[in-house]
Amino acid sequence: MEPLKEFSSTKLTLYNCVIPEDRLRNTPSSKDGMCHDTEIDLRMKGCECIQSAGLLLKLPQAAMATAQVLFHRFYYAKSFVKFNFYYTAMACLFLAAKIEENNKRLRDVLNVFHHLRQKRKGSSIVPMDYVGEEYYRMRNTVNKYERYVLKELGFCVHVQHPHKVSSNVTG
Repeated sequence: MEPLKEFSSTKLTLYNCVIPEDRLRNTPSSKDGMCHDTEIDLRMKGCECIQSAGLLLKLPQAAMATAQVLFHRFYYAKSFVKFNFYYTAMACLFLAAKIEENNKRLRDVLNVFHHLRQKRKGSSIVPMDYVGEEYYRMRNTVNKYERYVLKELGFCVHVQHPHKVSSNVTG
């Protein structure tokens, strides 16, 4: 057993995490037949997308961290097999920007993710056509995924970040 570390009145251990251990091991994705390594890769890729997009959107780190927490919470309740991680990442970042009071237009979020996808594929960077079919499809899908995330989390989207607590204690 790991020794108990005490910081002020907060006790941090691996045994007082928010999500029970059985839910950490038996995720919906694993129940749908996805191997553990693939799930971990998708979780990391989703968080990397959120971080990269957040930087390009000039969001504060708290908004990006909130989006990543929402992303993980959602996938402990739903499966990667049934919900596209790319749209979930977009929806979580869009929602987190609202939660952290750094609103970004959905068009900007879509444009940044579109840019990152083109860059990752190595194709030439072409701006998104805002009157085209792809834009409307992506916009509607992200709106739908935002509702999925909110519904699945029961509209409980408050996130208390440890770095906010530590920065308040130290500075």
